[in-house]
Amino acid sequence: MWQFPWRYKESIAFVAGFVFIGFMLQITVGKFDFYLLQAPVNLILGGAVIAFLILLSFARKSAFYQWISGVPLSVTLIAALLVLGLIMGLTPQFARLDPHDKDIFTVLGFRQVTSSWPFVLIYFLTLISLGSLIVRRLVAFRKQDYAFYFNHIGLWILLFAAGLGAADIKRYVMHVREGEVEWRVYSENKDVLELPVAIQLNDFEMEEYPPKLTIIDRESGESQPKNKPDYFQIDEKRPNGTLDKWDIRLEEYIHQAVRNSDSTYQAVPMPGSSPAAKVSAKNMQTGEMRKGWVCGGNMAQLYMTLPLDSQYCIVMTQPEPKRFLSDIDVFMEDGSEQHAVLEVNKPLRIGSWTIYQYGYDNQAGRMSTYSSMELVYDPWLYPVYAGIILLSVGSICLLWSGNKKRKAEDDLG
Repeated sequence: MWQFPWRYKESIAFVAGFVFIGFMLQITVGKFDFYLLQAPVNLILGGAVIAFLILLSFARKSAFYQWISGVPLSVTLIAALLVLGLIMGLTPQFARLDPHDKDIFTVLGFRQVTSSWPFVLIYFLTLISLGSLIVRRLVAFRKQDYAFYFNHIGLWILLFAAGLGAADIKRYVMHVREGEVEWRVYSENKDVLELPVAIQLNDFEMEEYPPKLTIIDRESGESQPKNKPDYFQIDEKRPNGTLDKWDIRLEEYIHQAVRNSDSTYQAVPMPGSSPAAKVSAKNMQTGEMRKGWVCGGNMAQLYMTLPLDSQYCIVMTQPEPKRFLSDIDVFMEDGSEQHAVLEVNKPLRIGSWTIYQYGYDNQAGRMSTYSSMELVYDPWLYPVYAGIILLSVGSICLLWSGNKKRKAEDDLG
């Protein structure tokens, strides 16, 4: 043990020691603060890592260099990262923790694995080990190893940029009213910040699913039956259904309706319209019939219910959003601008900024006068993409070269 050349026993003991030191740091000083690595600190640290790898390469013939760039340490580090990944997958992760939470999983950093000291130490050791391997193979360059270079250099760039660049990522939520231009946001301390990007909201649109009908107790407002509420999904292709002890039939449905009189509605596509349905209800026990209009209402018009008796009535739920989007123009500080239609899972990327559709006025719904957008600033995004592309190219090359080698062996056989 501990006699060169080091193999798996020494590698496991070395990595386990790093993890133990990480847990001790986690318990004594708390989680690792990535914001300490904000630019230019991460640039200096990244340059120091590269310089260290270059200097270390002058000792590449030593037993220590062969070990740090060898298979035993690499496999051990992959296993350590796999264990930490399993912990992260099996333990709920939180962006913020209660400072008074003394749960053992919280103390050991299992609820914020990527900010825990064990993960950070293993991450940096992986950068050194992988970087040493790349330098060793580049010194003895062979063009037939192109798949290895693409794969490993891509992985190293991905780890390097994603880790050191995490401190420079900034997230803001901007609320923009229709027809207005906004460039101000609030920081976590509720201070007003002016961003180098401005957004003009041209239009906000929303599509909604048809609402549901349910029977409620007039006094308590609870849906019936109380223990297991029953709902009737409005669907013009399936007009018949049941609610509790009543047979329900949909006579007419207007998705964008405005009250025409005290008890009737007509179709009027306008911002203040609301879904309305004409329904008939028959009591399955007594045969009593009730018929009338039901409307969920909104900020522009009152709701309408269909009374069944002195205690119960049929009401309409608020429609759920099916799709909402924002028609925007984005203006950058350098004078560039871009038009886009934002939707959920369809963000806009411009420069180092990514703009997501975040929300709207939930109470106003389709009548919302503003749209909320999340702006994410990540200056390391393109190096991350470069690493992913190189890694993908390397993986394809490995598959292609492996298939070519197998065909050659089959031909020889």
